[in-house]
Amino acid sequence: MMILRYVGFLALAVVIGIAGLLIYLKFGLPDIADAEELKIEYTPERIERGRYLANSVTVCMDCHSTRDWSRFSGPITPGTLGQGGDRFDQSMGFPGVFFARNITPAGISRYTDGELYRVITTGVTKEGRAMFPLMPYLYYGRMDPEDIYSIIAYVRSIPSIENTVDESRADFPVNFILNTMPQPAHPQKRPDTTDILAYGAYMANASGCVECHTRVSGKGVIIEEESFSGGREFLFPDKSVLRSANLTSDPETGIGKWTEEMFLRKFTIYGDSSYVPPKVAPGEYNSVMPWTMYGHMKTSDLKAIYAYLKTIAPIPNLVTKFTPGTAAQ
Repeated sequence: MMILRYVGFLALAVVIGIAGLLIYLKFGLPDIADAEELKIEYTPERIERGRYLANSVTVCMDCHSTRDWSRFSGPITPGTLGQGGDRFDQSMGFPGVFFARNITPAGISRYTDGELYRVITTGVTKEGRAMFPLMPYLYYGRMDPEDIYSIIAYVRSIPSIENTVDESRADFPVNFILNTMPQPAHPQKRPDTTDILAYGAYMANASGCVECHTRVSGKGVIIEEESFSGGREFLFPDKSVLRSANLTSDPETGIGKWTEEMFLRKFTIYGDSSYVPPKVAPGEYNSVMPWTMYGHMKTSDLKAIYAYLKTIAPIPNLVTKFTPGTAAQ
């Protein structure tokens, strides 16, 4: 009887401990400092820099607008810039249902500049809720604060669109793990463009290259030892599967044999004013890569990213780019 009593006490202690841990994860986290008092001067220079970053580098407007998936690479539907509402759910491989927020003035007017800076760089909302890192705040938190200020100045300046967006909902157990994901920002000064490798690393981080071009674990976190080697899967509603390319310097399966000209051409063709994304039927090859946005990145910035990527150690990984879904079978 005494043994059974001890076993019962032990089981009760375990249950209480687990319950306490879950309560802490749900209500004690995220443990991120309060938003700072910040008032950004919305100068024309900042707004223009923010326009460039948000549309061609960090591509904030990619997820926070409506993309036309009937055309190659899902270009933004005119009149939806920043309105949010795009849905990312289990059919795409996500652990829950997540919606891009409305980042036009109608959606962010209740945020102070400091609160916007905090949510962009740490993933913690005005109300203290943790965001799923579908928005790459872990990368934005390593950017120069001046660049983030410019993005804030820009989104404050775009046309306001009234669009109420549903709340995101993470599945169990991610709804508990989610609160452990936000991290304090670790900002760095943007390197001088003359230091091409450091500047290229900075721009590759701002563009989130490693996030899409690295496979993820079952928890949705990138596998660090496979960074930039491609193979991350992106699911389309028709069950087609797109896999990201290997960006390491492996000569056979990566970009080891690519010249700078080849790399630049891959982007600039989509930035040409005459380019019109072609229609794509369900099941036909499509890409989640926002080529029409990255295609407008400055040539000097693309060159810096190329130089940085060429320094990444080769990781052999032959990627099957696209598997058609049920509509093509």
